[in-house]
Amino acid sequence: GPEFAPPQEEYGPFLERLSESVVEQIDTDLTFIRYDLPWESPYAAEMREQHWVDFPESRIREMRMNFGTERWNLRKAPVDVTVANSFVIDLDGDEAHLLGRMKAKTRYNIRLAERKGVRVEVAPKEELPLFYRMYVQTTERNGFAMSDYRYFSALFDADRSLPGDPEVVLLLARHQGDPLAGAILVLSEQGALFLHGASANHRRELMAPYALHWQAMRYALSRDCRTYDMGAISPGDDPDHSFHGMYRFKTGFGGRIVHNTGSWDYPVRQDLYQAFRNWEMVLSRHEQGFAGD
Repeated sequence: GPEFAPPQEEYGPFLERLSESVVEQIDTDLTFIRYDLPWESPYAAEMREQHWVDFPESRIREMRMNFGTERWNLRKAPVDVTVANSFVIDLDGDEAHLLGRMKAKTRYNIRLAERKGVRVEVAPKEELPLFYRMYVQTTERNGFAMSDYRYFSALFDADRSLPGDPEVVLLLARHQGDPLAGAILVLSEQGALFLHGASANHRRELMAPYALHWQAMRYALSRDCRTYDMGAISPGDDPDHSFHGMYRFKTGFGGRIVHNTGSWDYPVRQDLYQAFRNWEMVLSRHEQGFAGD
């Protein structure tokens, strides 16, 4: 957060005032404050209309964010905690309408998976280990950071007894009982989010991920969700971007790219913050290089 979004020209001054208030209230040593902002990027319009393939470099973004502040102390974080660019599908029609907005190749692969016998069903939490095995294969195949099984288990164990609490759903795509792909969805009144996905290394010619996302869209539609967020994507059609494969896959489903502001830091102890920042940048470059192998 924060979830409240001020006018774009007030992003920086608002975060500066908030940060200084936080610093005053915390007695212990504080190195920096990190904000994972769900706000629309100030560059979103240009990226859509002028087909930019990425955000401006960090120093340019920092100049814009700090305009109007007193301390010019806001820094673009080396990594975004949650994705800054996501692909969102508006669920504003029936199934035929949604299929009609997809690219022909995507519709073909969805129907191919169905003809070949791929079936997607809501699975109980007891089958989470099946998902996690495919998740491990996916992270190793793509060079992504891996989360512990306990994290996924906690998603399903959390108390959701209050009205309005989100629904967490496990979907598994199978072929003759063999799990080929899986997804963890989070559904709320605002929309459905593809939180985590996984696919097996074998039988990839059956196009199970296409069937999985189509069933996820249908499930979200049945729950009266207004949008289906497919998650991370490259900012534009850049073949050199590590997420370009996601771009080619997801854009076939007929949605739109949402560009958010991403993660921003407010350093308090400059020396310690710079040391942490350097370490984070090295780690990020290592993971990006591995993902591009």
